[in-house]
Amino acid sequence: MSATGISICMKTAAGTMADALAKIPDVEIDPEGTFKYILVRVKVKDGDANKDIVRGTKSAEYHNHIFEKVHPAMEALGMECKCLGGGKIEHNSQEKKLRVFGESTGFGKADHSVSVEKLKGAFSDYEITWSDDKK
Repeated sequence: MSATGISICMKTAAGTMADALAKIPDVEIDPEGTFKYILVRVKVKDGDANKDIVRGTKSAEYHNHIFEKVHPAMEALGMECKCLGGGKIEHNSQEKKLRVFGESTGFGKADHSVSVEKLKGAFSDYEITWSDDKK
């Protein structure tokens, strides 16, 4: 195969991976309650394309339990991921409110302003607030 052919194949593969990255939901959180969440940077392996995603669930006793589910799922898609920090989300679906606060002992505090921007994209009709308070 010529150098041009290899270059085209690499661009096509990179395009496909960027498409796969775009298909990963920005936000996956529980529909109700107060629970731990993490902010994760997902990156195309051997590439520059990346995006931040928010994952949160009541089923996680610790923040790393969320990451232990997200990491293998992203690797299966050919992605690398890194936890940027964590906190808690209070989700009140009746009042359409989300509150982001707190921090992860293991991963440190996520940049809640970034997390809130992601949440606004998924919950555009919600009132979404954040604070650096622990509770």
